[in-house]
Amino acid sequence: MKGRQRDEKHLKFIRTCPCIRCGNNVSTEAAHYRRADARIAKPITGNSIKPHDWFVLPLCSECHRRQHEIGEYAFWHLGEPVLWALALYAVSGDINAADEIIEAALRSWPSQWQTMNSHRRITK
Repeated sequence: MKGRQRDEKHLKFIRTCPCIRCGNNVSTEAAHYRRADARIAKPITGNSIKPHDWFVLPLCSECHRRQHEIGEYAFWHLGEPVLWALALYAVSGDINAADEIIEAALRSWPSQWQTMNSHRRITK
């Protein structure tokens, strides 16, 4: 497959989901995950080349900025961003299924990180 595969419908759906890192459901952005993943033969993409749109995760604007500030490895190293992105793509359009994936992802972060960010959690 050559070239970036775009999916505007999926990007729009991702922007309706709460942040997969803190649970905030205000100002969600579609954040492309660029790092390579040998488990699924995902190549790394450079700063000027975005990956396919199925490798996006919902992040609030604050978490998205933080991801860019500290880098993807530091931001995601305790999580499974590729698996979460693919799971969200598989249920794209089904907000209830997406909420279940996001809730499971939120529970997977270390307890000290959850406590630190619990004040930002907004429920629907």
